[in-house]
Amino acid sequence: MSSRAAAKTKPTEDAADRPALLLAWYDRHRRRLPWRPAAGEPADPYRVWLSEIMLQQTGVKTVGPYFEKFVARWPDVAAMGGASLDDVLRMWAGLGYYSRARNLHACAVAVLNDHGGIFPDTEDSLRALPGIGPYTAAAIAAIAFGRRTMPVDGNIERVVSRLFAVEEPLPQAKPLIQQLAATLLGPSRAGDEKVRAGDERSRAGDSAQALMDLGATICTPKKPACSLCPLNDDCAGRMRGDQETFPRKAPKKTGTLRRGAAFVVTRGNELLVRSRPEKGLLGGMTEVPGSEWLAGRDDKAALKQAPELKSVTRWHRKAGVVTHVFTHFPLELVVYTANVPPRTRAPDGMRWVPVATLADEAFPNLMRKVVAHGLN
Repeated sequence: MSSRAAAKTKPTEDAADRPALLLAWYDRHRRRLPWRPAAGEPADPYRVWLSEIMLQQTGVKTVGPYFEKFVARWPDVAAMGGASLDDVLRMWAGLGYYSRARNLHACAVAVLNDHGGIFPDTEDSLRALPGIGPYTAAAIAAIAFGRRTMPVDGNIERVVSRLFAVEEPLPQAKPLIQQLAATLLGPSRAGDEKVRAGDERSRAGDSAQALMDLGATICTPKKPACSLCPLNDDCAGRMRGDQETFPRKAPKKTGTLRRGAAFVVTRGNELLVRSRPEKGLLGGMTEVPGSEWLAGRDDKAALKQAPELKSVTRWHRKAGVVTHVFTHFPLELVVYTANVPPRTRAPDGMRWVPVATLADEAFPNLMRKVVAHGLN
């Protein structure tokens, strides 16, 4: 970090007051969330872990109903570890980023089999579990176990980058933001590194959640309510008047458009489906047969990858296309339909499922759009 950058981000003489101001604000304004215990009550590591996995790349409003559904079905990690992956994928359907669901199940199995159904309580041991990276490990360690560490999510990045006017763009600024965020934990106290969540000696989890709540409700991406912020007197971005320009971000790269075809085949009141490979995009999820998704793919090339069904002499192309945007690329699918006789056998690797039970299948949102387009 250059001396000029350091000067801009150096804490002021009032920096020691920030953690206390932040916690006092949190005690008055903390959000009520399904996975968050009441003030003063210890956090349940299972609920913290489940919520953190669901909240990766998904908003609180969307996650809430899914979280409630999961804990009603699997109230603890032992119950989830004993479930099948197919059941977990079905319950996850619609939440997106399906590798999270596979890792969720794998992690539950690992905690059950390797840790006796009890989550390990250190960042290093948590990171050894499937699907738990540096941020999630820090979040669980701080919130569930009172470990003195600061997880940094998108909300915290925004608060910290504005508070210190961090000029370096993301993602390069992440190490600096992590370092500055840690100053908001307050001074270390004897025994802090080994206390349970809820102990008065360590409010690391509350400090992290306070910053998360501050970013979600006050220090919002647009039109932040700076007058209500407990740190407004000491915010470099606010003093400069350009707080909304933080965090700085490098130009986003847009992926190349890919195209393909999807084949909606019905046999009376049944639909032809298959499961995607366990590894890769949408791994293990249910889909209708389709072509590869490639840049520059034309309809004729895609049609050559239609499922082999002797009774289908002509595919009917539906008007329009189904569009979907993945993290790294946008996708367009043309949809072809066909209706086959009652006793038509499913090709190898495929199966017939009743249309009436499609809601129980682990369809990603893309496939739900494809099926709706094909059946209407």
